[in-house]
Amino acid sequence: MNPILLDLGVIKIYWYSVLIIIGMIAAGRYVSIESKKYNLDKEFIENLYFWVIVLGVIGARLYYVAFNFDFYKNNPIEILKIWEGGLAIHGGIIAGLVFTLIYAKKYKVKPLLMLDIIVVGVILGQAIGRWGNFFNGEAHGPVISVLTLKKLLVPGFVINGMKIGGNYYLPTFYFESIWCLLGFITLLLVRHRKYLKIGQLSAIYFIWYGLGRIFVEYYRTDSLMLGNIKVAQIISGIMILIGVIMFFAVKRGSRFDNLYNPEEEE
Repeated sequence: MNPILLDLGVIKIYWYSVLIIIGMIAAGRYVSIESKKYNLDKEFIENLYFWVIVLGVIGARLYYVAFNFDFYKNNPIEILKIWEGGLAIHGGIIAGLVFTLIYAKKYKVKPLLMLDIIVVGVILGQAIGRWGNFFNGEAHGPVISVLTLKKLLVPGFVINGMKIGGNYYLPTFYFESIWCLLGFITLLLVRHRKYLKIGQLSAIYFIWYGLGRIFVEYYRTDSLMLGNIKVAQIISGIMILIGVIMFFAVKRGSRFDNLYNPEEEE
């Protein structure tokens, strides 16, 4: 696939950048709509989301650079070229969500409530942004046969795009994108449950994405490594653990207290 959407001579617009921006816009739109349910200040939401994006991108890039430091220490200017790829989602998640908790607490908004709103938008953005990897020909698995790809119900255009250097590769980015989209739909449905507690949507997000990423990462051939261990699997395992503990921790107390849906509180 051609990673360049538009070549204007001096400026080149990459699919990777465009799809990430689209993902951010979609996520921001969800956050804006959902926050109205709680009458959250529009300026507060806009400022929060702006900094979540900025710090999320910085966190994702620094995370990636840290695990490829041998290359970047000799090529520091390459650190700035994020449009060519190299954003590690776990770094973005950590930076963005930590900032959300701190910022919400500072302005006396329930931190876990804000986190619940943000994560639903985040997983939608992840589903969209993953397609940037498709155009960059990255985040894929090992060489695989066309027949196997068809048996896995991979769309034809994805199969064609995964022919790189004469070989076909397992499109792990595609499976992660589908998993994130299913996660988004699941969270949309769960958020309407009558006795859903504040914090449980975030917990489900951590568990859902962590499980999917552990599986997908097993097949990826470009993983960030810590010795012989894939870093993403370690972080995903921690996400699952945090999610399980968080899900049951916020459930304590009366079933009518600390509900996500304010109209259900008594």
